[in-house]
Formats: sequence, C-alpha cells, structure tokens
Amino acid sequence: MRFVWAVAAFVLAALMIGAGIAQRTVFQGPDTETAAVALEEDTPYVLVEGDVLNSRPGAQTLRAQSEGTIFAAYGRTADLEAWLSDTAYTRVTVDEEGALEAEQITPSLAVSEESGEESTPAPEESAAAVEGTEAEAPAADASTGDDAGAVDVRSPVGSDLWLDEFQQEDVLIAPLQLPEDMSVLVAADGVEPAPADITVSWPIANATPWAGPLIVAGGLMMAVGVFLYILAIRHLRRSRGPRRKGLPVPVTEPIDLAVEGKRKGVISASGRRALTGGRRRLIVVPAVAVSALLFAGCSSEAWPQFAPSPTPSPSASVIVPEGQQAPAVTEAQADRIWTRVAETVAAADETADEALAATRLDGAVLAARSTNYALRGAIGDYPAPAPLPAEPLTLVLPQAYDEWPRSIVGVVDDTDSNTSSIMMLTQQDQWSPYRLTYLASLEAATELPVVAPAYIGAIQPAPDSPFLLLPPAQLAEAYADILNSGEESQYFDLFDVASDQFRVSVAGDRQKRLDEFNQTGASTGELTFQAAPGAYDPLALATLESGAIVAVNIDEIDTVKPTNPDAVIKLENNPTVRTLSGAEQSSTGFTTTYTDQLFFYVPGQGSTEKIRLLGYASDILNAKVIP
Repeated sequence: MRFVWAVAAFVLAALMIGAGIAQRTVFQGPDTETAAVALEEDTPYVLVEGDVLNSRPGAQTLRAQSEGTIFAAYGRTADLEAWLSDTAYTRVTVDEEGALEAEQITPSLAVSEESGEESTPAPEESAAAVEGTEAEAPAADASTGDDAGAVDVRSPVGSDLWLDEFQQEDVLIAPLQLPEDMSVLVAADGVEPAPADITVSWPIANATPWAGPLIVAGGLMMAVGVFLYILAIRHLRRSRGPRRKGLPVPVTEPIDLAVEGKRKGVISASGRRALTGGRRRLIVVPAVAVSALLFAGCSSEAWPQFAPSPTPSPSASVIVPEGQQAPAVTEAQADRIWTRVAETVAAADETADEALAATRLDGAVLAARSTNYALRGAIGDYPAPAPLPAEPLTLVLPQAYDEWPRSIVGVVDDTDSNTSSIMMLTQQDQWSPYRLTYLASLEAATELPVVAPAYIGAIQPAPDSPFLLLPPAQLAEAYADILNSGEESQYFDLFDVASDQFRVSVAGDRQKRLDEFNQTGASTGELTFQAAPGAYDPLALATLESGAIVAVNIDEIDTVKPTNPDAVIKLENNPTVRTLSGAEQSSTGFTTTYTDQLFFYVPGQGSTEKIRLLGYASDILNAKVIP
C-alpha cells in the first residue's frame, strides 16, 4: 500500500509541476499588443497623437525603422502642432472603433508668394492604409507645402518645446508613458521623408499567479512521494523471507578479539546501513534540487499578489484658477533649457562671439554682454563677464500660457561663488529657443515670495494691471525716481528701502565719484547723475499672494561736461569710456550709461507689504560724446 501512495504522490507532483510550467510556457499568451501604421505619402514629419498612445491601457513603446538616423520627440500636442503649423506632416489618430488612421496635413500658416501675407487654409486630409484596417479613398490631394509658401528648413533636434527627444540609427525604440494631451513627433532630419515603418505596442496583462504555488507544491509533493517510497522499501526489506521456527542453534565458541590478524566472526556495522542511508540522501537531494530550480525560474508574475497597492501620500493642494492654461515647461524641461543657455553663453564668452551669444541671450543681458565683448577686444586685461552656473534650477515658475511669447522665472545657486541668481527666460515663438532676457544676483538673505508649483505655473499680469500695488509698466520709472530724488520721491513710501542695498550702493558710488571729480575739476566742469527707465519692457509673473515678480530695466546716465568754454574733458585714465566713445577728449563732454537689471516683488492692492527688491545687476552699456 505504501508503494501505491508513493506512486500517487509522484503522479500528483508531476501534474502540479507540469501545470505550473505550462502556465508559464505553452498556455501563456502574448505579452504585448502592437499596432502598426502604413504610410502611403512621404512627409518629413509624422505626428502620433496622444489618443493613439492611450487607445490601449498601459505604457507605450514606440518603434520606428528606416535607413539612417531616426529622430523622435514628445511634448504637449498643442506645442507640437504649433511647431508643425508651417509645414506638411502626417498625423496618426485613432477612430471610434479603435483602428489607427493616417492623414496628411497641409501647412496652416502658409505665406502667399505674391502678397507676402499669411493665410490659413483648411487642412486637406488623405487617408492612408493602416495595418489591420481598411484603407479609405483619399478625400483630396494634400499639398506638400512647396506651393504654399516655402519656409526655411530647420532641424527638429534640440527644440526647447520637446519634453524629451531620442536619436538612434536605423531602428529607434522609445519606451513612453504619456497622457492623452501629449504626442510624439517622428522624423529623419526635417528634409528627408520620415520613417514609414512605425509601430506602437502596449503590454498585455498575462500574469500567472498560480504557476509559482503549483510548482512549489509539486516539489513538496515529490518530496512526500520520495519519503513514502523509502518507507515502502524499508518495510519490504524487514518483512521479506519466511517466518518459521528453526532448529536450536548450537552454542558458538567465544571469539578472541585480541588475537591479531583474526577477523572471523567480526560483523561490520558500516556496510549495508551506511549504503542505505546514502541512497536515501541521494534520492531526496534530486527532488529538492528540482524544486529549487523551478522556484528560481519563477518571476513575481508567477505569484499571487496579496499586498495592497501603495497609496501616495497626499501633498499640499494648490487650487488652479479657473480657465488657467497649461504651464509653458516642466521642471526637467526648464533645467535642460538652462543648461543649454549656460553652455552656449560659456562658449560665446570664451571667444567673445556676439552672434553666438545672441542665440541664447536677449534684452538687457545681451546688451551688457555685447559691450563687454567690445571692451575685451580693445582692452587686453578687461575682465570677462561672470560665467552662468550650469547647475539645476532651485526654483522654476513657468508662465501658464498656450500662445507666445512665453516666460519663465528661475533661481539657480552657484556653488563655486556661494551666490544665487534670479533670471527671466523668454521664448518669442514656437520655433525660437528660450533666451535669457533678465539676470540678477539675489541680495543676501533675500526672502522670495511664495509661488505656485511648476506643474501649475503662473499667469502674466498685464503691464497696466490695476491689481498690483504698482503696475509693472510704472515700476522702472518709480524706482528711477527714488534713485534720483531719494526720500523726496513720491514713490518712496511704496518701497521697502530699509532692505534695499542696491539703492545704498548707488548713492555711495555716486558720492565717491563726485568727490574724486571735484578734487580736480570742480572749477572747470560738472558731473551729474540721472536714472531713467531702460529700453527693455518689464516682464512679470504672478505669485500665490496676489502679487508678482517683476523684472525691469533702468539706465543710469553719468554726464560730465565742462563749465568753462576753454576747458576740455580728457579721458587719459579712463580706457573704458575712451574705447566706447572712440574719443580721447571732448570740449562738450561725455555721457556714460550703465544698464541695471532689477527684480522686485510687487504685492497686490490692499496688501500691507511694500515693494521689495529681490536682486540686481549693473553693467556698463555705452559711452558717447555729447554733441
């Protein structure tokens, strides 16, 4: 009977192990679902929209195949469509039945060759065959854009609109997990046709939670069968042979164990029993080894998951204003943009290349850099501008705006100098890179206002906004008046002058230069100072406390001129003004202009706070002979 139970255990073990292995092999279905698009028309770009990527549950994997370099990028669908608005492209969508469709789109921003005016033709669409669906007849012949006002070909690589991008040779595979409001752009180089072999795949849930338990239980049952088999063998050996009464056995003589060399009658206790025990171990070990090997081959998908899914801890909630648009960039996107800006400016600073700097600088920052490059070219030991710290931004406040221009406020820490800088980056249109338009050093112990998270962004107050203590358009004029008139200014009580170190330094520097001038030129000339709004418009982004961070530009103009008709102003000890003005001396005098970049926190109307200076930077801008 013991043999029967052992055989039954072996059979049951084989069935359980076989069932577990079969679940992970022959009975396991495909682990991905793939949809392919067959493109009939050649266009330089293919836009795979978010509804395609989310037509099946789970993460997405994009695969594109073609000869040569393949490029892919993803971002907000609205941004990608805006970037493609002046060129022909193929758009891949999904219909109501879940089938993929490809349609060719003509440029929505077409320029008439005769009038030079922009027109917006209705998109002409043509259906292309999609694997697994029936191809529809073309509705109209789509224009390639050659007849509708050609535009300069540009590379899609490195655009600041992309959240991320990929480049691979011949075959591109990009794992993604995008929401419905994001899409993927596929191209070659913007000139050659985009890859025509494009597929999107999704994982299929084919977990086998009982495969692991079946295999382990089968291994345990096999061990039970081995144990029963050993018991059966042992019982059989003990019970074999006839059991009858035998004749009396004669008494044997005692064996002298002390006799050397005599081994008669000595029975070894290490023979059969040792061999039998060894066989038992050899039988048990294979069963355990087989179970362990099968157990090691089971992944987490082969086991039931009893633990509950982790629940994310709640974070502080911020109410998004009704109707507010999406933020211009993400934090990771802003870091990448800032790194590109810092690297480009570093290369421009090294060679004093104004054209290269202009690709990433604008406004007051570019004006100051251009002056520095000119002075370095003429004065050998003139110092280079401070490098931009290419480090991750510690604060990112993007503008919540779907159109252009767009702006970003950022803060970066320079670990080398142990200082922090605040900046304003601006993108003029969807094809332009972000450029640094304002940059200033934060004052020591500056307390920044509370701003919205980067994933929410902030609106841009209007230049004449009545909701702020002072409209952004009037801020430069008001602060310039304080620099000129001090406590007599009508705006003096609106500003927190106690914490304003810039105003103190300007007043001290003016007095110092005036004292030095009066030592030699008080009787023949005069030195005056005047501050006025600069040439560049203010930029502002709202904070959470109904206020705004506002960046403005102010010009400080120093004027030195003779008061005696026989006197002249000489620049023997001033190579900077001499270089910029192009004159050694003048009987009419000189003006020297310094450009200031200032960041303020402007509270909202009704607040008890005052306008606070957050950061500042001052650089020489130009010098001219007074006509």
